[in-house]
Amino acid sequence: MAEAADIQGASPAPARRRWLRRTMILLAGTPVLAGLVYSPAPRAEAATGPSVDVQLVSMAPAAPVKGDTLTLEGVVVNNGSETINDAHVGLRVGPALADRSSIGEAAERTGFRPGNDPGEIDPAYAVKIDRLPTKVSRPFTLTVPVNKLELDKDGVYQLGVSLSGVTDSRPSEQVLGIKRTFLPWQPEAASKRAQLTYVWPLISTTHLTAETGSDEIQTPVFLDDSLAEELKPTGRLGQMVSLGKELPVTWVIDPDLLATVDAMTKGYRVRVPGGKPVQGKNKAVAEQWLSALETAVQGKKVVALPFADPDLASLAHRGKDVSGSLGQLRPATDKAKQAVETVLHVPVTTDFSWPVDGAIDPSIVNVATSAGAHNVLARSDSLQESGALGYTPSAARPIGAGTTAVVADAELSTAFEGDMLSAANSTLAVQRFLADSLALNLQKTEEQRSFVVTPQRMPTVSQVQTMAAALRGLQAGRWTQPADLEAAATAKPDPGATTQVPGAGQYPEALAKQEMPVAAFEKIRTTQNTLDHFKVILAAPDRVEIPFGNTTNREMSTSWRGRPDEARLYRDQVQEYLLGLTQKVKVVPKSDATLSGHSATIPISVQNSLVQDVHDLVLRVRSANPTRLMFGKSGQAEQQVSVQGDHTQTVKFPANATASGPVEVTAQLFTKDGIPYGEPRKFTVEATEVTPTVMLVIAGGVLLLVLAGMKMYASRKRVAARAAAEESTQPSDESPDTGPQSTDGSGTGETVNH
Repeated sequence: MAEAADIQGASPAPARRRWLRRTMILLAGTPVLAGLVYSPAPRAEAATGPSVDVQLVSMAPAAPVKGDTLTLEGVVVNNGSETINDAHVGLRVGPALADRSSIGEAAERTGFRPGNDPGEIDPAYAVKIDRLPTKVSRPFTLTVPVNKLELDKDGVYQLGVSLSGVTDSRPSEQVLGIKRTFLPWQPEAASKRAQLTYVWPLISTTHLTAETGSDEIQTPVFLDDSLAEELKPTGRLGQMVSLGKELPVTWVIDPDLLATVDAMTKGYRVRVPGGKPVQGKNKAVAEQWLSALETAVQGKKVVALPFADPDLASLAHRGKDVSGSLGQLRPATDKAKQAVETVLHVPVTTDFSWPVDGAIDPSIVNVATSAGAHNVLARSDSLQESGALGYTPSAARPIGAGTTAVVADAELSTAFEGDMLSAANSTLAVQRFLADSLALNLQKTEEQRSFVVTPQRMPTVSQVQTMAAALRGLQAGRWTQPADLEAAATAKPDPGATTQVPGAGQYPEALAKQEMPVAAFEKIRTTQNTLDHFKVILAAPDRVEIPFGNTTNREMSTSWRGRPDEARLYRDQVQEYLLGLTQKVKVVPKSDATLSGHSATIPISVQNSLVQDVHDLVLRVRSANPTRLMFGKSGQAEQQVSVQGDHTQTVKFPANATASGPVEVTAQLFTKDGIPYGEPRKFTVEATEVTPTVMLVIAGGVLLLVLAGMKMYASRKRVAARAAAEESTQPSDESPDTGPQSTDGSGTGETVNH
């Protein structure tokens, strides 16, 4: 029955040739008759594996039509231990494959299988290789008119490129190696074409730190300059823009990427190990990429994910019980629209959420829609069909509460996850993608359906190029037509499609192991609490609230999956930097003091090393022993404090000593809400309080000293008076006994000179 269907409508001669060829294959597969057609060597080959590696590096056109010439280029490599002689590379065309499962089975087969693999087409199109020594490779090019392939009905045909030859130990010609691929055959546009939506993700890892410069524009600091390599025309993101511009895709963008690149265009700095950040040198690269992206998205549908592409599954499974975690989704969604529209100047929708790999359970759906999104991008290996329909239903599935699960096709979405750097892998991936998409459209249903493809979030350069090649293969529109993501979400759902969200126990274990731990959300909460207490004292809180708010979103990013150590380091550095900023406002350490007397003032200084002013701070001092040292009428006092940027303010507190002795005093800053700010400063005050009795004793002592002084003064004065009186009673200095006597007896004397 199947063979009859294959040849229906074909001309008698080609149909008979096909029948004869397939009959020979069937005979070869029958143990009794196998020797009539094939030597026993192929059975040994199946046991030992192929000795020749056949690599198919290009196939053009990927989806031929009537009148085309099919060209296949590749390389054959002799991995065996013997030289191969009289070899040739030939093309084999199998029957149309019945469905997608048949395509999958054919793709998994390796080695030549007599009875399953068809014979070669006309040997005139084979490429001869006289001699292929061991460990040597040879290129080949097969060129075959499509009408020689004997394709009849629309469908997916299996192609086999094989090398046949002889060796010393295998003198009979046999197939020594084969590579399979697929040829989608739909030469005319189908009457019913599926709508195909291809998500084109612009997402990167986190590159910005929370650190900014003290200048007016707050020059951002980057972890490194690796983003510039992605943005260059030959880089991953550069290729996504240049290739996506020409393709019918829906752009799904992480707004954080745009904000980061936009920050680069205004000047940026880059961290350097062991040194201060240095000036970034790729401002022009960022400007060029943004300009190219703005041009590329004009007239296209643009979807903005929540800022920094939060890990919804981690939030649902690990973060929901940590206060404040789920509250980050709403601001992340609110800022997404503004960020994209401001940079790209195009309309944006934020009505879609995208869990990792489209894996969902009830808690993920709840979290994904908590910020306002009504559409969740799921995948068919998560929201699985039972198979009862007999075909793949449209992507849109209403799952309750006004939410639509947009279920991407898993096989199409994962088609390019492998190593596409190899041309052979890339070529096979393109042909498999085209084959699966055609097989989808050929499924038996009267309804036009809508399919969605959500590739990996951050494809490599080679993966991007392969994706683009596959989409170009569909541009003729013979079995698909492009549609945007909003159209897919609003398409008429199939009433028989599965709408039951899988339970939590069905969430993939491999994805669960990559989720952020609860400790990560707790650290994020601690950092957020510190930020909340810090910003209330700032005159310009936006200077810290905006960069740290964005950083909080980045700490929850999906991009940290598979990089737990880097994620932990990033969270630690964010918290460390914020604590460093808060410590720039502090009570200056104070040495011990002595308080002499009944009352005095104690000066305490508050230092602000930030570039902006701080206010709404309260400085509180507290005595550990109010019975000995009091502030005001109690053991503590407080004053409001405002300090200009890069200044120190001294506050004086009146203190009263009620008893002598050392007293510990604590000075602590508080926010206006009464939350302690910074570390307390403790110092000792030596109180020397003077009582009234002591004052009387001191006064008496002073009086005695005064009286004693007065007495000593009076005594000295009497002694001086007596001495003066005694001097007045002594004879003159010119007495007779000391001078010459007068001869006339006058009583006077004078000195005479002879």
